[in-house]
Amino acid sequence: MTSQPTSSLPWRTRLAISFLSTLTDLTCRPDGTVNRRLLSFLDFQAPPNGKPIKSVSTSDIIVDSTRNLWFRLFSPSGPLAANSNPPVFIFFHGGGFTFLSPSSKAYDAVCRRFARKLPAFVISVNYRRTPEHRYPAQYDDGFDVLKFLDENSDTVLPKNADLRRCFLAGDSAGANLAHHVAVRASQTGFRKVKLIGLVSIQPFFGGEERTDAENRLVGSSSFLVSVPRTDWCWKVFLPIGSNRDHGASNVSGPNAVDISGLEFPKTVVFVGGFDPLQDWQRRYHDWLKKSGKDATLIEYPNMVHAFYVFPELSEATTLIMQVKDFVGNCMSNA
Repeated sequence: MTSQPTSSLPWRTRLAISFLSTLTDLTCRPDGTVNRRLLSFLDFQAPPNGKPIKSVSTSDIIVDSTRNLWFRLFSPSGPLAANSNPPVFIFFHGGGFTFLSPSSKAYDAVCRRFARKLPAFVISVNYRRTPEHRYPAQYDDGFDVLKFLDENSDTVLPKNADLRRCFLAGDSAGANLAHHVAVRASQTGFRKVKLIGLVSIQPFFGGEERTDAENRLVGSSSFLVSVPRTDWCWKVFLPIGSNRDHGASNVSGPNAVDISGLEFPKTVVFVGGFDPLQDWQRRYHDWLKKSGKDATLIEYPNMVHAFYVFPELSEATTLIMQVKDFVGNCMSNA
């Protein structure tokens, strides 16, 4: 029986999700290419603004122009930020590795909220996208931003940005990326960067198996995620010839990396009860625990995938505040 969560969502949210779902389907071609022209027309952009808006200013910083690797820096102002050394919160946006960017209005708004509420210096990374760039380009970009910050923080970050209290974060595909960057970082020595936390918001993981949630949560316009869409995303992301049990997608499956001996950061995983990916997300949390890592699972039983980017939902505010609590807890124990 198909579950329909639309009654728990306001009409504005349902309309936005339906629009985004239609946009995704219109721009993804069966041959594994994307209509970038249509995407650029419909992906509404927010330019950087050096003048504080609600106590947060933004600037774009180039890491490597040859691969269009850059990040948007969100700098909080006001008494809390001025009288402390805010942490650095490195964020990877969602979009199936194919869509959106740090300048997309929804993610610009989300990162502004993180910068203001935590408060933190938020770095939103513009990594290469599929299908033009397959695995491991996205992971390379994410890790290279860490190296860039480690080597250039004195010139690209405010003086009071505390890289010894650094967090990786992301939602959906961005949470997948954040995990794999955390694994690489745990195997690397940095001079200044110290990872103390990982915020994994509805991470995009998968496998060859069709889980109960994937089979049950079908046929609703209230879902940004569906089996056909995720299959397409994995097909254009994973190495040619690989299946979804590749270690990049099924992180806790047969090809999982052993992280038991790594100094992996403390992690919080957020799950939505109407997210078809929820079974993979719970397995991820359980795998972290079995690997001896500090991991917490927070569930939103009535929420769909990507709910937190819709500010009209009270649950979106709650999640931001739970991230704030997590960040504060990590810093107090660092």
